[in-house]
Amino acid sequence: MSEIYDRLFETIEELVLQHSPSGVEGEIDRFLLSRLASMQVEANLDAAGNLIIRIPGKDSQRAIAITAHKDEIGAIVKTIGDAGKVEVRKLGGAFPWVYGEGVVDLLGDRATLSGILSFGSRHVSHESPQKAQQTDMPLAWEDAWVETKCSAEELEAAGIRPGTRVVIGKHRKRPIRLKDYIASYTLDNKASVAILLALAERVKQPAIDIYLVASAKEEVGAIGALYFAQRQRLEALIALEICPLAPEYPIEDGEAPVLLSQDGYGIYDEGLNQQLQLAAQMAEIPVQLAVISGFGSDGSIAMKFGCVPKAACLAFPTQNTHGYEIAHLGAIANCITILETFCQLPM
Repeated sequence: MSEIYDRLFETIEELVLQHSPSGVEGEIDRFLLSRLASMQVEANLDAAGNLIIRIPGKDSQRAIAITAHKDEIGAIVKTIGDAGKVEVRKLGGAFPWVYGEGVVDLLGDRATLSGILSFGSRHVSHESPQKAQQTDMPLAWEDAWVETKCSAEELEAAGIRPGTRVVIGKHRKRPIRLKDYIASYTLDNKASVAILLALAERVKQPAIDIYLVASAKEEVGAIGALYFAQRQRLEALIALEICPLAPEYPIEDGEAPVLLSQDGYGIYDEGLNQQLQLAAQMAEIPVQLAVISGFGSDGSIAMKFGCVPKAACLAFPTQNTHGYEIAHLGAIANCITILETFCQLPM
């Protein structure tokens, strides 16, 4: 098992280190296309930026999709201020206090520049706006800025402009190992993309066509999955995701994946969930069942808007979601095994 965990950790580490803020996902696209080519797996990018792998099934008239979004949350430039100060706003469900003051990368059109996400000094009195952030109110993006120490001309030369994406500095993203756990920014949803890569390697001749989709722009509305599901006839869509660990949810940390019955966008399909539970039983893997809020996936959003008749969400329990996340490598590995088994079931 240690060897499996080691390999999975290494794959996730490689994925995490590829920047991919929503809508600017070229870096991870190039990595995935290269990795899949080395595996002799054909893949293509569609017009919405989804990376798609088709595994032909015995019945090619029917198809399902398994998705894992490849985009990450972060920030987006609003205004270029004086003296190299750049104002930013959230991209997806990002909070400045989660990242703390530290290095961020601004992904300019012509160059990537590093800056410091800044909140102001601590040694201040009530006369400074920063004092309220120490005592009375949470830090908001409007209170933060990125300090670059670049001139307006230097920023323009790099292609830094309103709309430029901002992400955690690459050296801050490198995961660490905590026994059988992996800890990192952007496990949501790079760990799920690692599951797709494993399935691309392991699933052969499924019962029906399987589309493995590294979906684009999920964090800003599941845009990629909606585009794909509207154009490809699917019987079902299974989203791979993190699942938040919190006192309000009866989910235990550890190796057991989670199947959702409902999230903030609606219910999932009970029949499809039963098929996934059967696959888990056949693989002798326990699964947890949960109803959660404050959450959505490619599956629930695509089902809500009528793009697919059935959807499910298979997830791994995760601490500190949308922050420095921690997940058990066994839960991620078990998602691979469940889905590999599921793909061989008669459908």
